[in-house]
Amino acid sequence: MKQRRLIVVGTLASNPYAGMAWMHMQIAAGLRRLGHDVYYFETTSVWPYDPERATAVNDSTYALPYLQRVAAAFDLADRWAYRRSYADKQWFGIDGGRAEDLLAHADAVLNITGATRFAEEGLRVGRLVYVGTDPGVHEIGFAEGDPDTRAIVEEHHDCVTYGENIGKSSCAIPALPRLRATTRQPVLLDFWRGGLPSKNTFTTVGNWKQAGRDLAFRGETYFWSKHHEFVKFIDVPKRAAQPVELATGLDNLGADDAEFLQSNGWRLVDAHPLTLSPQPYRDYICASRGELTVAKDLNVRLKSGWFSERSACYLAAGRPVITQDTGFDAVLPTGRGLFAFNTVEEILAALDAINSDYERESRAARAIAEEYFKAETVLARLLSDLGL
Repeated sequence: MKQRRLIVVGTLASNPYAGMAWMHMQIAAGLRRLGHDVYYFETTSVWPYDPERATAVNDSTYALPYLQRVAAAFDLADRWAYRRSYADKQWFGIDGGRAEDLLAHADAVLNITGATRFAEEGLRVGRLVYVGTDPGVHEIGFAEGDPDTRAIVEEHHDCVTYGENIGKSSCAIPALPRLRATTRQPVLLDFWRGGLPSKNTFTTVGNWKQAGRDLAFRGETYFWSKHHEFVKFIDVPKRAAQPVELATGLDNLGADDAEFLQSNGWRLVDAHPLTLSPQPYRDYICASRGELTVAKDLNVRLKSGWFSERSACYLAAGRPVITQDTGFDAVLPTGRGLFAFNTVEEILAALDAINSDYERESRAARAIAEEYFKAETVLARLLSDLGL
């Protein structure tokens, strides 16, 4: 294997929550474990969010120390660079001259979600690869002729997507141009060895409602907010007599929504302290008996094959996962450790199967993670697909 110089470019400091940290760092650290010369860069012109001030800010007071801590936790302490593109263009971490030289001469720059616009910042980049983690969003925007989406996509030399069914007859989402590979979330398995769960609760982490991101495609509206899907299965905790918990932003959850969830048996936990850094998020997952969750309407109805990175981490911790069917059973095994559902009855049957032999289902969950989500395996295949 030839050593490659690779740069992962993302927004984990601009959006400083644990899920984003794990998503970006498991890619960067996983590539480095393969023996490559790997760096994490952040150069977005979007103002970073500061959770202490609860707003986007035109400074790096929170973002910089946060990025420094996260990079160090994944053995990338001297391999990160942050450019204050939204303000004075100053570089931090790696020296600006060296950082710009690395960008210009890297074998590949992986632009996670396509969130960073290099051309508008006047930054030269070698081979730029779009890594789509939310399949359908840019694909539909591009197909519908949205000028901003087209500008984002056309800046890239290659495209990669987590929508593993895109390009197949089973999925109606149109492929982006220059689609070179479908892939899935890489997981650093050793970070997720959690021992036995400390509570008898199925959990998940996520937003209840998110407004303003619905998509229109071929005469249909596809919803972004997951609450549309949760409502379809809202009485599962009551019917199952199984503790089920949603960790979400309680400050943003209205009293009516909280009462609706709790009256149907859902336990609520404030996600804010769990998601401010990677470790509490990991500990919450490892403490859980398993995950019970839904997917976005977009992925459910269009059968993208998308699978949640969070769910992959539950599997790696040996926690069985019950999640809504997005067509991922075309590429992942289900029925032991991992269960896809379309109906309440399928959820109840999955809970019964897990609770009837938890040790078996826990081993099956971990085995799926080892075979299908191991970072070194997933990323080696991706690089091969990209000709690297």
